[in-house]
Amino acid sequence: MKDICRKYVVVTGIVQGVGFRPFVYNTAMDNELKGWVKNTSEGVYIDLEGTPNSIELFLHTLRNEAPPLSKINNIAIEHREVRNYKEFSIEKSDDNDRVITLISPDVATCKECEMEIMNSKDKRFHYPFTNCTNCGPRFSIIKKLPYDRPMTTMEKFNMCPHCNEEYENPRDRRFHAQPNACESCGPRVYLTDRYGNEITTQDPIEETKNLIKEGKIIAIKGLGGLHIACDGKNEGTIKLLRERKSRPSKPFALMMKDIDTVKQYCLVNEIEENTLKGIKRPILLLDVKDNILPFTIAPNNNRLGVMLPYTPLHHLLFDDNIDVLVMTSANVSGLPIVYKNEEAVEKLGDIVDCFLLNNRDIHVPIDDSVARVILGEERIIRRSRGYAPMPIKITDIKETLAYGSHLKNAFCISKEQFAFLSQHMGDMDNLEAYKNYEYNVKHFKNLYNIKPEIIAYDMHPDLLLSNFAKKDEGKKIPVQHHHAHLVSCMIENKINEKVIGIAFDGTGFGTDGKIWGGEFLVCNYEGFERAGHLNYVKMPGGDSAVKEPWKMALGYLFKTYRDEVNTSIFTSIPEKNIKIILTMLRSNINSIETSSMGRFFDAISALINLKMKVSFEGEAAINLEAICDERESGIYNYEINFVNETYVVNTDNIIKSIVEDIAKNINKSIIAKRFHNTVIAFTLEMTKLIRSKHKINSVALSGGVFQNEILLKRLYEKLIENNFKVYIHKDIPCNDGGISIGQLVIANYKEKNMEE
Repeated sequence: MKDICRKYVVVTGIVQGVGFRPFVYNTAMDNELKGWVKNTSEGVYIDLEGTPNSIELFLHTLRNEAPPLSKINNIAIEHREVRNYKEFSIEKSDDNDRVITLISPDVATCKECEMEIMNSKDKRFHYPFTNCTNCGPRFSIIKKLPYDRPMTTMEKFNMCPHCNEEYENPRDRRFHAQPNACESCGPRVYLTDRYGNEITTQDPIEETKNLIKEGKIIAIKGLGGLHIACDGKNEGTIKLLRERKSRPSKPFALMMKDIDTVKQYCLVNEIEENTLKGIKRPILLLDVKDNILPFTIAPNNNRLGVMLPYTPLHHLLFDDNIDVLVMTSANVSGLPIVYKNEEAVEKLGDIVDCFLLNNRDIHVPIDDSVARVILGEERIIRRSRGYAPMPIKITDIKETLAYGSHLKNAFCISKEQFAFLSQHMGDMDNLEAYKNYEYNVKHFKNLYNIKPEIIAYDMHPDLLLSNFAKKDEGKKIPVQHHHAHLVSCMIENKINEKVIGIAFDGTGFGTDGKIWGGEFLVCNYEGFERAGHLNYVKMPGGDSAVKEPWKMALGYLFKTYRDEVNTSIFTSIPEKNIKIILTMLRSNINSIETSSMGRFFDAISALINLKMKVSFEGEAAINLEAICDERESGIYNYEINFVNETYVVNTDNIIKSIVEDIAKNINKSIIAKRFHNTVIAFTLEMTKLIRSKHKINSVALSGGVFQNEILLKRLYEKLIENNFKVYIHKDIPCNDGGISIGQLVIANYKEKNMEE
């Protein structure tokens, strides 16, 4: 008789809802092992009996060939007394809230499922909810753990005998695929008019396609919410959508039929192609190949936001006559994404002509992610579907809730060594946005059984979220905005040392009560010293200067020229409006000072008469980057002063030089590029001065301004050339969508110092 031994194995990580148990079962059967496998809230437990060699082969396969959607964090193995199991079985899941279990994000349709929906002989031909253990909804349908069908929004759909047979068969691709269904037992799609009345039709998807071809605007319920869709080649319909949605110029996302279609309209390198075709399927910002598609998709922008189909329904919307769709998030401006059927009809009826809805509920709304490939790597701009709720591992932290930012919000909540950065929540401008935020925070708390001891929030005294945070239960710790930005970059890059942190963004409340945003901080997790910054400029009208960059431009002109301001540059602004703003500047009325790099970019955009008013955040700066003449290498004069032990960039000479270029009728594209070159030049010089003073060689770059490819790429290269060690963002957004994890870590370090 062969020697038999027993090993008890605990696998932690993302091991539920990803085909892990059938993988274990089949591997055990292939190696003639006995015992069992089951899901628990801690992870997957495996009890094995067999020859030492067979168990060793099993463990080798476990470590090296796990399912593609799984992510193993740890494998713990114990030797136990032999029990003489007779077979290998899959046991019922345990509900145990003592330990945390990780959840897979929603993932794109796999190739096998895609082939099935296109095969007229297959049971799931044209079935829009086809999925298996390798693909489909996860995070958006989970109500609680462990991840079993009764804990999801699929609970109400009873599987037919055929689907149940697949579900129960460990050798089947759909074994314990919790959303498993087919046309006879699963969710269904249906078409309604704009008032929610169902339209009788044999094939709602085909009818939707016909309506799109006729130039209609359709709201389509997808994986994490609704999209508003129309023909991406119909300029008239796109203009109408802009009017109905009150969205004059913010770019629309596009969904294209396949990668070959994308290559017709955009420049696509190998990394971009892999990102587009991967399981996460973000909206990827791509350089436009030519101007075949309507200008109204992305006015004054040389990039398009493109994604490939990521659900069976999406695949079925395309045919020989539809290969490009506008696919924009369905929400009223400033409000969260719509994800419930009744809410959709109520809020979107004035925007769309029809609704393509379904009866599978979305438990957690989740927007599309946005990414960009810069310096040869995918970098996330908006972290949501496909990425959330994948955690970031951090040691030695307490259960903490970090509220995040006012704009582009994502909160961060932690348990044990895991920090969960939420999906994109949007801007916190109103109570409805906060209610959506609150719903999602509650879901994360319940899902992972988290009771935060620490509450971290932005130190700005007037933010909606900060005021709510102060009323929360737990130790309240305010965190400076730019410090949080930089620590988020440090955490991502796994460094815990002092760095020169360069934080360039639009707005952040400073420790001196002014608005920061062009900052050079010497910092670590515990604290920071402000080593340098952009000079202060008055921001006339406060927040109104963000929406009307000409006011910011006037602020810069006033700082540079005082009473000798030449206002003839502003040809499109009424003289009386200019006089009002000048009076405010002279009298210091409603003119808070700012060192913001974002506002500096806005000012230059308005100064060259590119963008006087904006309809979305960052529009002026985006347009400024878009027109840059890449061949131009000129740099404007600038000054760096040393004031009170701090380096300050004096912008006066830059403004004077730009005004002179305007007077000489120098092309805007040349001025724009010279400005970018100048920012790169003075940032490099500032960093070298701070290195010399503080003896620090590591640099972290963070803040929304670093979404600018010219700035990030050239500055990174210049810093490397000058022997700096440079850390930048990749998996955590550099914009405000990433600061909550910085808040969380800083608050934990501050709390430790309080205890000591």
